[in-house]
Formats: sequence, structure tokens, C-alpha cells
Amino acid sequence: MADDQVPPVLATSASPEDPNLDTGPQAEALDELSEKLAAFNALRKSDEAAADAILDSLGGNGKVEQEIVKQLAVPRVLYLPHRFDQAHRLAMKSLEVLKRNGARGPKLPRNLGPLGPVAAWVVQLVTRFIVQSHITRVVDNVRHLYARREAWALPGSDEMVMLKRARMQADRVAVGYKGKALALPTFLLGGAFLTSAIGGLRALAQTALENRFLVVLLTVVLLGLLLGAAWCVLRAAAVARKRIRLTTQAPLRALYDTVGACGDPPKDDALKIALFGLVGMAVAWVVLPVGLVLVFA
Repeated sequence: MADDQVPPVLATSASPEDPNLDTGPQAEALDELSEKLAAFNALRKSDEAAADAILDSLGGNGKVEQEIVKQLAVPRVLYLPHRFDQAHRLAMKSLEVLKRNGARGPKLPRNLGPLGPVAAWVVQLVTRFIVQSHITRVVDNVRHLYARREAWALPGSDEMVMLKRARMQADRVAVGYKGKALALPTFLLGGAFLTSAIGGLRALAQTALENRFLVVLLTVVLLGLLLGAAWCVLRAAAVARKRIRLTTQAPLRALYDTVGACGDPPKDDALKIALFGLVGMAVAWVVLPVGLVLVFA
């Protein structure tokens, strides 16, 4: 559930006060805070005026401050403790499936001709980058969420046992889920290769500027490369987004709803990567032709 969907007090015989703030008769400040939070949690739906008054007394005037008070008023470490183990197992299973299949080569149109293998390699490379980055972010976020909730769970409670077990499992598999997001050949990342490539491009540009035919040829080549790269990036972003949604979106949403009042699951970078592809297309269709006109003006 989202931050603004804080679970109500569960219908149990126990006191609705947060047990982590109920520390005894001598802790007056903590007792007062506990009573205010419990009262707010009990009244926020039945008596909005009274709940607003408690919010004001706690300094919760702004929207963010109100969200803080709502989350502080949550009386239990897990919203649905009886469903947590199931949600955790499903989330871990979805990550395994995404790790195994997320970066596999996607199906591309058959009319790419001899450029098909190159396009397939680029699309798979970008797809792997998006998927692996998302997996790393999700694993770290889930581990940290479990650890934070475990830290304020009541010692010896069922919730603490479940969170500790889940956190240990997530910690154990975290190393296997992490890896290089951009699996480029080693020689492409070497300093010698990059230096040689930059030097060659500089020499080619200087030669081209002295010959109008080469300027036109180089512009056409760059236009094709940029358009091709943009197409590959957009295709990869669509493939990665579809696979992430198919595998992890619903299980992670269910897990975060089960924990309760913990925000939204991490989002993937597919839309950001797609934006880069659109920018590449804009550069190809606008900047390069304009530069060509300026050269011959």
C-alpha cells in the first residue's frame, strides 16, 4: 500500500497503542506521544476533526508532516502478518524468474537484414542493463525494508521471527542477484581502446571538414547510427518493461501491501532509458541536418 494508506487498528483484544512506545509509567514524554498516536489512529476515520486536532498538536500541518504522523501511528510492524511469509516467498520467486529470463534475447522483426545480429546484440545489451539494474535495486530495497522493520519489532514476537528469517534469506541471495548491469567486452572498456577510438574519430572529423562529400557521407552515417541506436534503445526499454511487469510488479506490490505503510516498490528505469532513445532520435533528425546546412551555408 502507498504511504497514505496506513492500515487501521486491527480488531484484537490488545491495546491499540504502539507497544514500542509504551515503555512504562516513568517515561512521561513517551507515554504522551504513544497516547496521541494511538488516539489519532483510532479517530482518523471516525472523527476527522479530533484527528486533525491531534495532528496539529503533533506539528503535522503540511502534507509530508501528516504522512509522517500517519506512519508513526501504525501500531504493528506488519499490516498482514499472516500473509507476510507467502508474500515474501512469491517476491523471491519472481526475482529468480526475472534474473533467469529478463535478459534473454528478445524477438526482433525479420526485415532487419544483415543488421539483424547487430541490432539483436544492442537490444539485448540494453535490456540486460535495465533488468539487472532493477533487480539490484529491488533486492537492496527489500533487504533494507526487512532490516528496518525488524529493528522496531517486539523482541520474541512472531513478526520479528518472520522478518529476521526473511531478511537472512534476502541477505543470503543478494550476492547472486547482483552483477554487471552493462556486460560489455573487457577490451571495449580499456583505456587504450577508448583513446585510440577518440583519436581516430578526431582525425576523421578533421579530414571530413576539408571535403564536402565526406561531410555529407559522415552526416548520413551518423544519422543512421543515431536512428538505429535510438530504435534499439526504445525496443529494449519496451522489452525490459514488459518482462519486469510480468514477473515482479504484482508480487512486489503484494509484499509492500502486506508490510504496510512502507511506500511503493522500486520502479524500473525503462521509461528513463526510453526517453534517452527519443532524445537520440531528436538529435538525429534535427541537430545533424541543421549542422549540415550550416557547414554548406
